[in-house]
Order: sequence, then structure tokens, then C-alpha cells
Amino acid sequence: LRQDNADQRLTELGHEVGLISEERYQRYLLKEEIINNEIERLTHANIGANEKVQSLLKEYGSTPLSSGSTLAEIIRRPELSYKCVESIDPKRPVFPADLAEEIIDQIDIAIKYDGYIKRQIKQVEQFKKLEKKKLPQNFDYSEINGLRIEAVQKLNKYQPLNIGQAS
Repeated sequence: LRQDNADQRLTELGHEVGLISEERYQRYLLKEEIINNEIERLTHANIGANEKVQSLLKEYGSTPLSSGSTLAEIIRRPELSYKCVESIDPKRPVFPADLAEEIIDQIDIAIKYDGYIKRQIKQVEQFKKLEKKKLPQNFDYSEINGLRIEAVQKLNKYQPLNIGQAS
């Protein structure tokens, strides 16, 4: 729930209920397409451990490459960003001026936090599975050994409908 991705989370819903104009919605779709295409390109853009690359890494205090890498792997490094690697990225597209800053920010965030985002998505999927496992009504949670007194009190008070709610 970051403020920088509010449009990604809410624009489609806003458009469906009539709060977002068609023009703004089309602008959002264009931005999303550009971001996704660029992340895909960076993920597959192989770069060698040549002198230009090594020089750039040294300039930013980053560990030199011992073998080839992708631009996404380089951007993932904490001391580097999408803007930093421009000089070693000959196929970099030109973005619409009014969207460029937003696009670049979202590319950096998506690449740098990809692992965290995937982990959170997995946690959400697991939680949804737990919500499908129903609990008996009017269950006495004091019968379960190993639960803290506070947990037993809350579970008995609220009587969750499923394991997801209980957790």
C-alpha cells in the first residue's frame, strides 16, 4: 500500500465505477504497458563483463562482474538504479516526457523489490487457502494445549469462522 503505486492499485477500479475518465485510464494503460515491456527487456538484456560495464560498476562502488549478467540483475544492486546503467544500455527506449519519471521510478521499484513482492503474493495465496478451512462454531479454544491465555481468550470471544481469521 505505497503511495507511488496507488494508480496501479486503484485506477482500474476507479474507471469501472466511473471515477476515472477514459483519457486518464488510457494514459494509465500506456504507462503499465511501457513498464512491463521495459522490465521484460531488462530481465533478458544480457551484458558482458567488458571494460565499460566494469568501469561503471567501479564508479558506483559496486562489485565487478566476473561473468555476464542482465541489466535487471545490475539494477537490483542497492547502489545502482535504472538511471545509473543508462550508459551501458544501448537499446534503452525513450519514454513519453509526461510519464518518464513515474515509469523510471516504477521500473526501479519493481526490479529491486521483485523477490519481496513475489514472497508477499505467496503469503496472500496461503492466507486465502487458510480462509477456506472452516472452524467449528462455538468451539472452546481452552481445550487446545499450547495456546497462550490471551490467544484463548480472544479466540473464545470472537469465534473465528476460519483458520485465516484465527491467525
